[in-house]
Parts: sequence; structure tokens; C-alpha cells
Amino acid sequence: MDLSFKGAARRLDDIDLPKLGALIGVGEDELHAFIDVETRGSGFDPQGRPIILFERHKFYKYVPASKRTQAVNAGLANKTPGGYGKESEQYGKLLKAIAIDRQAALYSCSWGLAQVMGFNHKLAGFDTVEAMVAAFMEDEEAHLQAAVTFTKNTGLDDELRAHNWAAFAKGYNGANYRINAYDSKLAEAYRKWSRIKDTPQAAPPAPAKPTPAPKPATPPDASQRLPTPAAKQGFWAALIAFILKLLGRKGK
Repeated sequence: MDLSFKGAARRLDDIDLPKLGALIGVGEDELHAFIDVETRGSGFDPQGRPIILFERHKFYKYVPASKRTQAVNAGLANKTPGGYGKESEQYGKLLKAIAIDRQAALYSCSWGLAQVMGFNHKLAGFDTVEAMVAAFMEDEEAHLQAAVTFTKNTGLDDELRAHNWAAFAKGYNGANYRINAYDSKLAEAYRKWSRIKDTPQAAPPAPAKPTPAPKPATPPDASQRLPTPAAKQGFWAALIAFILKLLGRKGK
């Protein structure tokens, strides 16, 4: 993996929302509400890297025990959450953590538009955290696809379809979701988007008209057929023979 963490950094297209929402039976209004509340509005930082948040308590959990003291002494691991620092500091922390243990470092960040935790890569549809990060470097569609897959694999799609915002917020954000009023914010965002016209869907192409079978050629009438060269030759031979016959009779 390129440790610059830079890829194509393509943004979401409008059509991505109804397309991905259809995978779990919701419309684009539900996903718009999710993006409004659960994301920062962009999956990439100003340098074109997936947005991350390095979480020191997760690094403490996932770093091998033999390396934990080194991580703690470096200020990268702690039993308690917090100490996140500025957004501009996150990749610096990640690179220092990678130098200690690569997988634990990638596991310990939330990634992209929907801030999917690295250790949740399988629930998000990726065999490895590196595969998830590589996909996130390329396209925000992968960010939202991961969030939708995570929602489905954790059973939260039922809550989203039912607009049970409290249950959805608890499942996605944890038991402290009320501190940030995620459920109320989701409900309000959904009300806002439900009043906005949805993205026009491309009309399916019209079925091609069947091409009529060519009509068999109609043979010309016998009376209209032109004589062939052989027929012409036979005609003249017969005419000459007839003339010679007449001349022979006159000479008698």
C-alpha cells in the first residue's frame, strides 16, 4: 500500500445514493440523512487522502502486547479514549503507529466519509483492512458502499427502513449516541431531504424494434425474362438456316 494514502479521490455522484440505498431497501433520503449526520460531508482531506481519526484506545487494544509499552511511551496508545488532536495531526499519528505495528494502526482509525473503523473491515465487505483502505483511496462510492454493507451485516438496515432513528443511532454510534443527539439529528435531516425532489433516474432504454425479415425475391414473369446469350445464339442459327433453305428452293 502506498503510504501517501493518495488515490483517485473521486467524489460521490448523485446516482450513487439511490443505487446503494436500493441494496438495503431505502431511498436516497435516508442515505442523505445518514451522510448529513454521520459524516463530515467529504470523504477526503485537502490532500486527497481518506479522512481518518486515529483512536489511541483502539491502538492500545489491537497492538500486540509485546509492542504495547512502546506504543504507550510514544503517546499513541492509552486505555481511555480521547486525545484525538487536530484533523491535520491524524496521518502523522497513523504513520508513527504503522512503524510500530501496521495492521493494528490501520485497525485503529475510522476511515472515510462514513468513518468506518478499520477493525470492522469484514462487516464493511472487505477481506482485509488494507483492501478497504485501498478502495477508500479511490472513490467515495466505496466509502458509502462500506457503510451500507456494515448497516446490513449488523442488522441496522431494519432500523433505517423503519426510521427508528434512536435504535439506528445506538447501533451505529454506541450507547452514548444521545450525548450528541444523533437520533434527533437523523430525524430532522430525513424530514429535510424528504421534502426535496429525488435524483431523476435514467429511463431504461426502449427495446429495439425487431427488424422485419427480408421478403424473398419474386422471380420475374416468364414473359418478362430476357433471353440468355445461349438462347440468342440459337435464334440466329435457326434464322440463318431458314433463309438458306428458302434460297435453296429458289435456285431449283
